[in-house]
Amino acid sequence: MRLNAQTDFSLRIMMFLTIKAGRLATIPEVAAKLDLSKDYTMRIVAKLVAKGLVTSVRGRTGGLTLAKPPDSITVADVVAAIEPDFALVHCFQATGRPDCSIETACLLKGVLSSALGAFMSELRSCSLADLTEPNRIRLGEILRPNDPAHPIKGRVRQSPTARNPAPIGGAC
Repeated sequence: MRLNAQTDFSLRIMMFLTIKAGRLATIPEVAAKLDLSKDYTMRIVAKLVAKGLVTSVRGRTGGLTLAKPPDSITVADVVAAIEPDFALVHCFQATGRPDCSIETACLLKGVLSSALGAFMSELRSCSLADLTEPNRIRLGEILRPNDPAHPIKGRVRQSPTARNPAPIGGAC
């Protein structure tokens, strides 16, 4: 299974807003800090606002903030808000008609359904606070959430642990 790029960036946006700790962030600030275009950032944020994960305040002094405390927003909430579906194989799609010649005798759907359930269970067990608190200082150094005048230029070099993430059950 592979999550789409918007899901990846939505998680980064949510982590940035978590690090901002309730202070408003503007679309240009978020886009600059995460090296995204403003238009792409707006499209992602619009989905997060529509799903009730982000609050948008209009006006000259407006911006974005998390709609709920970071310990009450799970990775699963963000993933489910952005991913179009979780149809791992064709037979997961609700087409109304069987398209598989072996569907009545196939056990694969059950195995994949169980695997997807375990995957989503793991994502539900990890909140935004779980993703940011243990590494808040380092994330703050990278993202500089209180300094909109200093956006990140180019890509941030990843540490060896970022390139080789902890095994399942590591961070959360």
